[in-house]
Amino acid sequence: MRTVPAVRGTHPTIPSLFPRKNTDHMTVSNDHLEVRIGFSTLAGRRESNQDYVGTCLSDPRRPDLRGIVAAVADGVGGGKGGREAAEIAVRGFIEGYYGLPETLGVERAAARALGAINRWVYNQGRQDRRLENMATTFSALILRGRQAHVAHVGDSRIYRLRGRKLTRLTEDHTLSHPDLRHVLYRAVGIEEGLRIDYAVHNLELHDRFLLCSDGVYGVLTERRLQPLLAARAAPEEDAKAIVQAAFDAGSQDNITTLVVDVVGLPDAAQADLESAIESLPIQELPKEGDVIDGFRLGERISDGRYSRLFKAEDTLEPRTVVLKFPHPRVASEDAYRRAFVREAWIAARVRSPWIAGIIELPPGRQTRLYSVMPYYQGATLEERLSRMPRLPLNEGVDIGIKLAKAVYALNRLRIIHRDIKPDNVLLEEGGGLKLLDLGVARLPGFTEFSNADIPGTPSFMAPELFHGESGDERSDVYALGVTLYRMFSGGYYPYGEVEPFSRPRFNKRTSLMHYRPDLPAWLDTLLAQATAVEKDKRLGDAMELSFELENGLARGMQAATQKQPLYDRNPVLFWQVISALLLLALIAALVF
Repeated sequence: MRTVPAVRGTHPTIPSLFPRKNTDHMTVSNDHLEVRIGFSTLAGRRESNQDYVGTCLSDPRRPDLRGIVAAVADGVGGGKGGREAAEIAVRGFIEGYYGLPETLGVERAAARALGAINRWVYNQGRQDRRLENMATTFSALILRGRQAHVAHVGDSRIYRLRGRKLTRLTEDHTLSHPDLRHVLYRAVGIEEGLRIDYAVHNLELHDRFLLCSDGVYGVLTERRLQPLLAARAAPEEDAKAIVQAAFDAGSQDNITTLVVDVVGLPDAAQADLESAIESLPIQELPKEGDVIDGFRLGERISDGRYSRLFKAEDTLEPRTVVLKFPHPRVASEDAYRRAFVREAWIAARVRSPWIAGIIELPPGRQTRLYSVMPYYQGATLEERLSRMPRLPLNEGVDIGIKLAKAVYALNRLRIIHRDIKPDNVLLEEGGGLKLLDLGVARLPGFTEFSNADIPGTPSFMAPELFHGESGDERSDVYALGVTLYRMFSGGYYPYGEVEPFSRPRFNKRTSLMHYRPDLPAWLDTLLAQATAVEKDKRLGDAMELSFELENGLARGMQAATQKQPLYDRNPVLFWQVISALLLLALIAALVF
C-alpha cells in the first residue's frame, strides 16, 4: 500500500536524515537526552516501496529547545503519488517543525508544520494529474527533555516497550467495519483540513519505541512483536529482525520499522518541577474507597503527622501503587510543595536499587497534590524491630550494607537525606531494601528550609543540626549509625531518645554491648565512630561504613568480644546468684 527505501537523502536545511539504504542506525545526544536509532525497510511483495522514514537532531546550538524527531509515513497506494506524499510529509514536517519558533511548544509547532504540508499535498493531488489523490499516513515521535510527544494521523503505528510491557500509543484512523479496515478516513492529503492526534508521555530510561507501517502489524500481533522488541539487541538489528519476521509471515505490503532506544535522560530542573505542580491544590485527606484521578484507594498504609499513605489500584494502567497525600492542617503549602519537588527531582536523578522511586504521571491527569510510588511488598525496619527474635549479626550487617549503599547513592550526588531512620527503611520480601521519604533532603541548587523548619527526626539528628547547620554527608552517617544501633539493640538509642521540641544533651554513649553482649566488639566500635558527637571524628561517608561492615562480617563471629562477666551481661541474675549462695552459706552455718 505505501513505499520507499526508508530514505534520508540530503536537504539544504534539514540536518541528518537517514542515509539512502535499507538499514541503518545512529546514536544521538540531545542535552543529555541520548538515543540509539535503527531502521529497516523492504518493498516486500510489491513492485515499489512507498514508505518513508526519517530522523533528525535539532539545532546543536540549542538542543534543549526542540528535541529529537523520528517519523514514518506510508504513502496511500490507492492513489497516485503515494511515495512522493510520504517523503514530503516526513521531510517537510522535520523542516517545518525546526523552523518554527520554539515558543510555540511541541503540540502547536507539530500541528502547524503538518497542517501546512497537508494543504500542499491536498492541493497538489487535485492540480497535478500525475499525483492525483496523493495521500499518506504520518506518525512522528518527538523526544524532548524527559517527555515523548506523539503526532499521528492515519494507520501507521507507534509502540512503546517499557520493561517487558508493550503499549500501543496511536489509534488507527480506519473504518471499523471488518471489510473496510483498509480504508482511511484521516490522512495527510485526504481533506483540506487536517486533525491530528497528539499525546505526550513521560520518558523513562531504557524505554524503546517502535514506529512501523501496516505491513508490520498487519501480520505480526502485539504478542509476536513484544519478544522481538524485548530481545534488546542493537536497534538496527531488531528492526531488521522485525521486517524479516513480517515478510516471513506473509505480509503483502511494504514493511518498514524504526526502533528508538532511550539510553540517557536529562536531569529534571527545579523550576520545571515546581511549575508542573504549582497549580495543584492541597485538599482534605481522602478515605479508603475514594477514586482520585483514576486511582482507587485501598487500605491505609500509614497515617502520620505530615502525610497519609494508601495502597491503591491504577484503573487506567493496571498496577498496584502507593499514593502519598500531604496533610493540609499540619504545615504550610510552601513546605509541602518543596517536599514534593524534592522527591520528584531525586526520582528523576538517582538510579539505585536501594532508593524508592516516584512514578511520573502524564500531564493533565493529576488534579491535586500527591505523589505516586511503586508498591513494594515488605515491611519497614521499624516494624521488624517490634518482632522477636532480634536480628542476628549476619542479617543485620546485610541490611546495614544495603542501607549504607542507598545513602551513598544520594551523597555522591550531593543529596543529603536528613531523615534516615527505621521507619523510612523498607525491607522487601526476597531480601531487597528501599530507602524512603526524600521530602526533606538537601539538594544542590534548591531552596533550603527556613531555620524554623529544621528537617528530620530528633532522635536521629546529628548534634550540629540542632545548632542551625543544614546537614552534610557526615550528618547522614550519624543518622545511619543511630539507625543501625537501634536495629541491633532492639529499639534503643546510643544517647537516649530525644523528645520533639527539646534541646538534647549528648552525654555518655551507652555501649551496644549493654543490650547485645552476643554481638562482636568491632560492631560496637564501628557504630561508636559513626555516631561520634564531633562530626570530624565520624566516618567520612556511608561507603566507608559499608566497607567496615563487610570487613567485620568477613572476620566472622571469631572476632566477637570475649565472654563478659555475668555481672556485665545480667546484673539482676548476678545478684540473684550471690543472694542464693549467701542464703546457702547462712543455712549451712546454722546447721553445722
